[in-house]
Amino acid sequence: MAGLPWEVLHPKLIGVKLTGKLNGWASAKDVILYLCGLLTVKGGTNKIVEYFGPGAETISATGKGTICNMGAELGATTSVFPFDQKMVAYMNITDRADLSSLATAQKHLLVADPEVYQSPEKYYDQIVEVDLSKLEPHVVGPHTPDLARPISKLKAEAQEKGYPVELKAALIGSCTNSSYEDISRSAHIAQQALKAGLKAKASFLVSPGSERIYHTMKRDGFLDTFEQLGGTVLSNSCGPCIGQWKRADGVKGKADSIVSSFNRNFPGRNDGISETLSFLASPEVVTAYAITGDLGFDPVNQTVKGADGKEFKLQPPVGEELPAKGFAKGEEGYVEPAADGSNLTVDIPPTSERLQLLQPFPKWDGKDFDKLPLLIKTKGKTTTDHISPAGPWLKFRGHLDKISDNMFLGANNAFSSEPGKGTNVLTGEANLTMAQIARAYKAQGIGSIVVGDENYGEGSSREHAAMSPRFLNVRAVITKSFARIHETNLKKQGILPLTFADPKDYDKIEMNDRLSVPDLNNLAPGKPVTVVVHKAGGDVKIQANHSMTAQQITWFKAGSALNALN
Repeated sequence: MAGLPWEVLHPKLIGVKLTGKLNGWASAKDVILYLCGLLTVKGGTNKIVEYFGPGAETISATGKGTICNMGAELGATTSVFPFDQKMVAYMNITDRADLSSLATAQKHLLVADPEVYQSPEKYYDQIVEVDLSKLEPHVVGPHTPDLARPISKLKAEAQEKGYPVELKAALIGSCTNSSYEDISRSAHIAQQALKAGLKAKASFLVSPGSERIYHTMKRDGFLDTFEQLGGTVLSNSCGPCIGQWKRADGVKGKADSIVSSFNRNFPGRNDGISETLSFLASPEVVTAYAITGDLGFDPVNQTVKGADGKEFKLQPPVGEELPAKGFAKGEEGYVEPAADGSNLTVDIPPTSERLQLLQPFPKWDGKDFDKLPLLIKTKGKTTTDHISPAGPWLKFRGHLDKISDNMFLGANNAFSSEPGKGTNVLTGEANLTMAQIARAYKAQGIGSIVVGDENYGEGSSREHAAMSPRFLNVRAVITKSFARIHETNLKKQGILPLTFADPKDYDKIEMNDRLSVPDLNNLAPGKPVTVVVHKAGGDVKIQANHSMTAQQITWFKAGSALNALN
């Protein structure tokens, strides 16, 4: 689209062979939750996850979407299913019959070649087999999407690890789990509870994923069912999934348990409270949790007490993949743009705190990075949520200067007991936010360097997690390893992303060190970089690597990819 070649590291292939068919309480969500536990949040980095096998054809198109959507939690470059009739049915009912006809005519191009299915071990770098017929409902968390276990094992683990079993909130929906199938199965669980005279014991929130699904849920009575159960239907927006949620009973410093059908559960992501223990499960399981309010509840094997005091068992969820009456239409939401926009201007009041025109980042001055202070050495998991928290900060997404005040507020600093705080090593002033420190350095024309741990930048592709450090004059980020998307985002903003050739060198970096990166004029693809760590007792040289291509090096020299485009 920009007139430039598109580059990505050549990925390896993980083949996930699906056999059998989902049944009972198991859903498409459980496929990806199980894989998150098996492969971990780094297991898909620079890899394509390709699903195949007879089980793949039994999963609905929206179920496939749920699985692929959450492939990002594996770090995957992308996830793909072969084209099948489930996709045809979905495209036809969503006014895309012309596309389904085109795809059907070219189906041979949209599925693997026969020899791949016959001898998959020849074509995939790794093969994982999942028998859908034996798959149990899974729950992952807290704090990471790869801490997974079958729901039957969670009660014992909660007791062992001291997770609060009283659930404060249960949330269903979001972009990845508000399909008609998800909602109808969840409503079936809610209807059983209502028939037994029950209401939700935990706060129950429903986030429709689109205007169309909202109106379809309303037409088919699902909204009414959820509201009768005590649920609240929210706007068709990201909402609590990305921190737009001020939890009424949330108290900073107190560990509460919540459960959702969302994708991500990093500390502080949903309600802005880092102590909250956030678990992920399928919408139907989350609905069962809402009814009991008990993290230790296992709907597959346990009973529930009805209003009459009698024990009964929730029957496995039943729903429809697609609405028999088709999807209801909502507001279209699309406004035809002007045919000729060349004379249009964007007027932003200079006093606005919500919007600010972007200014080009300064181009590289051709000089080496010389004795730059360490801004922060992050310890442990450092996601894009830690680097650029959401919640109340989202209102500043159009104002780079304002939103940059949130930089690293959620990150654990190896040299501070309080997340997001550190010391200005030039003045000795402590307990400052990272933004305050970086701004002080920038005001003196000084850049800084960030050091990170494993899989640095995991999570959503949050552009400000790279833009804010660049805006506040971070020149390089050196880590044990990067999450793929964030590493690319750093490159696009003109920040030099390096990895320790020896991960143990991470331990050598201390708060008062200065860091130099010499010989930048000879930066070249595949060529290691020397980093000089200046310590009070003398200099230490360490080796670092980078994955920048020739084109990406031009971005660095231009100051950003956007600068290079101009």
